[in-house]
Amino acid sequence: MKTTISEVHKYVEQEVTIGAWLANKRSSGKIAFLQLRDGTGFIQGVVVKAEVSEEVFQKAKSITQESSLYVTGTIRKDERSPFGYELGVTNIEVIHEAVDYPITPKEHGTEFLMDNRHLWLRSKRQHAVMKIRNEIIRATYEFFNEQGFVKVDPPILTGSAPEGTSELFHTKYFDEDAYLSQSGQLYMEAAAMALGKVFSFGPTFRAEKSKTRRHLIEFWMIEPEMAFYEFEDNLKVQEEYVSHIVQSVLKNCALELKVLGRDTSVLEKVNAPFPRITYDEAITFLKEKGFNDIEWGDDFGAPHETAIAESFDKPVFITHYPTSLKPFYMQPDPSREEVVLCADLIAPEGYGEIIGGSERIHDADLLQQRLKEHQLDEEAYKWYLELRQYGSVPHSGFGLGLERTVAWISGVEHVRETIPFPRLLNRLYP
Repeated sequence: MKTTISEVHKYVEQEVTIGAWLANKRSSGKIAFLQLRDGTGFIQGVVVKAEVSEEVFQKAKSITQESSLYVTGTIRKDERSPFGYELGVTNIEVIHEAVDYPITPKEHGTEFLMDNRHLWLRSKRQHAVMKIRNEIIRATYEFFNEQGFVKVDPPILTGSAPEGTSELFHTKYFDEDAYLSQSGQLYMEAAAMALGKVFSFGPTFRAEKSKTRRHLIEFWMIEPEMAFYEFEDNLKVQEEYVSHIVQSVLKNCALELKVLGRDTSVLEKVNAPFPRITYDEAITFLKEKGFNDIEWGDDFGAPHETAIAESFDKPVFITHYPTSLKPFYMQPDPSREEVVLCADLIAPEGYGEIIGGSERIHDADLLQQRLKEHQLDEEAYKWYLELRQYGSVPHSGFGLGLERTVAWISGVEHVRETIPFPRLLNRLYP
């Protein structure tokens, strides 16, 4: 019976064949332990000299790291194994013998591992991070489908920018200027006017010359947009969504979290509702904490966000930022026009902002005024203005950065480990 490692629990005390790669091995005189992986998981294969032919035992001792194999044997329960099972090997068929695999069990530097990212992905740690990423994506679709959202795909090539063009990749679109999208939001607003509640999930690009552990040049965003949803409605969706993906990872990726050494007690506290503080309160708090250089109207950096997050055991919303700090499309607070109805969701443990969201301006005259203030080309945004001229309604939305969220939930330090092939300031290979 041919099966996969993730399915072996169905075949206890039965003989199976698994197509696998040799991740690692160790052997003594009379027994060999093979660490096998097949993409679905990892299992230990035990080869006992007295129980197999001499040919099979010699294969077990001589197989090289990352050689591909068909391994046949009996599935046994094993309480000592993190996985819970092991394979008592009876036969080995070598499909391809790997020679001089560059990533050995010893320590390697980051640059070396990044140069070999196509191979580094095979390691147990990277496998765990990618499985958690996949679970977050699965749970995202589950949440929005259950809530009645429609998936809409905005374009990646755009003729205008939602937040100005300073951090965009420019290209020629035949005889026109075009940009790689930094957000699908404006298009999602149009979709929300047609379909009510929508979400997108796709790549976005920022030509930002940043080398921090939180930044990538190319990353993936989940961007919901909702007609007839005001500021408070928007925050409620955000906290319910984040709670859902965290609880889904806890439920379905326990082994992967264990491989990564993640303290799950931190994640178990992540349930809606989340605490909130206003920008004004955050400024006061930071001054009390000794950040004397911060003034009202300044944006928050990583140290500021971390200091705020450390005061809470859940993600925290910072709301009502100054209008001057935020993009042109955000709705001013009707009781105080110098701040907007927006919120950034800050993850615990120093992982920073994972969501930015706001109520959007729905008055055509005010939006036109904002475009002029931001010196944006009205002609390029003509279609966006028209959304406010034909049945405008209050509407809100947000964007969640997938890689930062994966980093936080999985507990890895740098976002470069949370995407299969990271694009960094000085890295376009492999």
